[in-house]
Amino acid sequence: MKDILKRINELAQKKKNEGLTESEIAEMKTLRQKYLEIFRGSMQELLLNTTVVDPEGADVTPEKLRTEQARNRKKAIWSSGN
Repeated sequence: MKDILKRINELAQKKKNEGLTESEIAEMKTLRQKYLEIFRGSMQELLLNTTVVDPEGADVTPEKLRTEQARNRKKAIWSSGN
C-alpha cells in the first residue's frame, strides 16, 4: 500500500508541475481505485472486530454491526473443512 501511495503522490506532484500524459492519468486513476479498495477493506475489517461499550461496561454494539459480524465470522482454522 505504501508503494501505491508513493506513486500516487509522485504523479500528483508531476501533474501539478508539468502535467501528465494520458497513460499516467490512467495509471493514477487505477492506483487511486486500488488504494481506496484496500483502505475500505481495512476499515471493514476494523469495524468487524469492534465492540462498542458504554461507560458502565455494557455492550451496546449496534444490531446492524452485530449482524454483519456474525455473517462474516470465519471458521476456525483448526476445524475440519469436510
